[in-house]
Amino acid sequence: MRSIWEIFWRFLALGCTSFGGPAAHLGYFHRTFVDGLRWIDEAAYARLMALSQFLPGPGSSQVGFALGLHRAGLPGGVAAFVGFTLPSFILLYILAVYSVDYAQHPLFVGVASGLKLLAVVVVADAVLSMGTKFCQTRLHAALAALTAVMLLAVPALWVQFAALALAALVGAWRGAGASQLISAGGMGWRPLALFALLFVGAPLVGSWVPSLELFARFYAAGSLVFGGGHVVLPLLQQSLGDAVSTERFLVGYAAAQAIPGPMFTLATFLGAELAPARPLYGALLATAGVFLPGFLLVLGLRRAWEGLAARPRIAGAAAGINASVVGLLLATLYQPIFVSAVDGSREMAAVVAGFFLLRQLGVPIGLVVVGFALLGIALHHA
Repeated sequence: MRSIWEIFWRFLALGCTSFGGPAAHLGYFHRTFVDGLRWIDEAAYARLMALSQFLPGPGSSQVGFALGLHRAGLPGGVAAFVGFTLPSFILLYILAVYSVDYAQHPLFVGVASGLKLLAVVVVADAVLSMGTKFCQTRLHAALAALTAVMLLAVPALWVQFAALALAALVGAWRGAGASQLISAGGMGWRPLALFALLFVGAPLVGSWVPSLELFARFYAAGSLVFGGGHVVLPLLQQSLGDAVSTERFLVGYAAAQAIPGPMFTLATFLGAELAPARPLYGALLATAGVFLPGFLLVLGLRRAWEGLAARPRIAGAAAGINASVVGLLLATLYQPIFVSAVDGSREMAAVVAGFFLLRQLGVPIGLVVVGFALLGIALHHA
């Protein structure tokens, strides 16, 4: 029990201070648990990071969950998740519930406008970073471009799924070849079976039980997000449709980027928005739904993943999906983010300046957030 409490408090401290998104989180974890506490060695940590890149779900949260599993089994994994996620859950829940009362206040409108401009900067940076990493060949660049074209031409959820499936098939085809056999542990079939059962069954049951319908939407998004926190944005935006206004959606997204902890807690904000009569219930259901599939996959595959990832077809399919999500994010950068945030030349000038500060000068994200909030107030009162 003492070990579990230690895990919780260590991750709670990180959840309060881990600004900067998934890549930064992995750096904080390395500094704390590899260099400092020595809970895990360098090679084992590298394997966990590779696993998080291979599976759908929230990459940094999956690594944190796996660190807790390594330290104290399933209770340790749950303690790590709760500790790391709780601060951002609380902040986004408060924003969702109480910001409605001040939605028309000039100060709030100005801050919201600034945060929407920040969202343009952050997603543009993510597109460039992920494109550099995942689109190094002509084939993968073509998959990214094709995905963006498909989604800009037909912005529908089924088109997203079709583009991801096509990219996986093309990647698997190009990755065909002799497999390198690596000795690895067995799969955890129970978590994998539960993952599949919920993926198929939750939408069916949700058609009769409204609360499960909300859970099913977020579970499906969490099951299909390859590429980290930014990619949950387009999947949720398409799956929720008009249930949440674009204005509120982008406020939640920008806030999730601005606070410490995992970006997947955007689901907390949206869940509270979708259940105004019981906002805490909605926030808990949505948060559980978006995180659970990634954790079930970690439980099921963490002992066997090295042997699987060595198979060229599987590695090729994963590479194809990663390239496709770059195109998915590029399409989302335009619609709804850019068209909802940039109204004229002043806003565009702010985006260019913010991108330079974040990308080239490395200004800390916390300072960029404050700057854009103040800028939004200034532009609104100009």
